[in-house]
Amino acid sequence: MSGELIRRTLNEVVAFIGLTDSVGQPLAFTPHDFRRMFITDAIRSGLPPHIAQALAGHANINTTMGYHAIYPAETIEAHRAFISRRRALRPAQEYRTPTDAEWEDFLGHFERRILSVGTCARAYGTACIHEHACVRCSLLRPDPAQRGRLVEIRDNLIARITEARTEGWLGEIEGLEVSLSGARDKLALLDAEQGSAGQTVDLAMPSFTNLAGRTSTANRP
Repeated sequence: MSGELIRRTLNEVVAFIGLTDSVGQPLAFTPHDFRRMFITDAIRSGLPPHIAQALAGHANINTTMGYHAIYPAETIEAHRAFISRRRALRPAQEYRTPTDAEWEDFLGHFERRILSVGTCARAYGTACIHEHACVRCSLLRPDPAQRGRLVEIRDNLIARITEARTEGWLGEIEGLEVSLSGARDKLALLDAEQGSAGQTVDLAMPSFTNLAGRTSTANRP
C-alpha cells in the first residue's frame, strides 16, 4: 500500500462520515498524522518522552515534544507516573527516608575522607582495604599543596628501612618498602598532573594534496 493510496482512502472515509474541524471544514488526514497520534497516545499512557523520541527516530527531543498533542503538564505527570511504576518494582527500603542518625553518618563519611596528604575516594559504606595505611592505597587522591608532606613521608620511610636493615628487623622491611612504593607513586602522580597542567598540544595545520600529487600549503598561516 502506497502512501498516496492510504491518504486517498482516509479522505474518502472522512468525507463519507462527514467529519469536520472546529470551524466546520472537512478534516484531511495524512499517513504522517498517525505518528503524531501514536506519540500522543504513548506519552499519555506513561511512556517517557525520550523513549518516544527513540521510537520515532527523532534526533532532537524537541521535535518529539512538538509531535504530541497534549499539554506539557500532562507530559510531566505521565513521566512521574512512569517513575512511580518503576519504583514500585524495586525494594521499598531503597526509597525510604533515612533516619537522622543515618543522615549524620552519611555526611560524616565525607568529613572523615579528608586526610593530611589528600582525600580518600573510598565509597560510602565500604571498608578500608589497606586498614588505613593511606599512602599505600590507590584510592588516595593526593593534594598538590601537601607535596612537601609526602616528600617527608618518603624520606622518613627510606630512613626507617635503612635503620631496619642495620638493626636486623627484617620483619619490618617488607611493609616499609610497600609504603615507600606507595609514597613514590603518589609523588609521581602529582608530578605528572603538574607537568600536564597548562600544556598545549600542537595540532598542526592540515595539508591537502592536489591533482598533480603536490602538497598544497595555501591554507597554512
